Amino acid sequence: MPANREQLTAFFAKDFPQTKCQIISVGNRSAVVTHPVGVEELRPGGTVSGPTMMTLADVALYVAILGEIGIVPLTVTTSFNINFLRRPQPAQFIRGESRLLKLGKSLVVGEVTIYSGDDPTPVAHATGTYSIPPQD
Repeated sequence: MPANREQLTAFFAKDFPQTKCQIISVGNRSAVVTHPVGVEELRPGGTVSGPTMMTLADVALYVAILGEIGIVPLTVTTSFNINFLRRPQPAQFIRGESRLLKLGKSLVVGEVTIYSGDDPTPVAHATGTYSIPPQD
């Protein structure tokens, strides 16, 4: 049974409270997630760190998947690749727009485009494969 934004937000608050990501929307095999950018997310030179962008991409895909299959916590990343396209500005947030390319019974493949604030030019692109545990 698919999960909606409210259900996923409650799940994250309870079971994944360490994430700073916020779910903006979920549905139609996609999700939009943001991550605030503060001093902790910057690397020397004043740019958003790679691990922060990777976190956003991973969460955005996880949210899109759970939006389709329901809250299955042990859906895990099995493969992840990110291409950094240009230097993100130290905006107030970064935004990840994910979409699922393949939704199978045991594997899901998706992609995420990452933006800096409201700038329409992508700063990174990620792809990932996730494993869905068998449902008894």
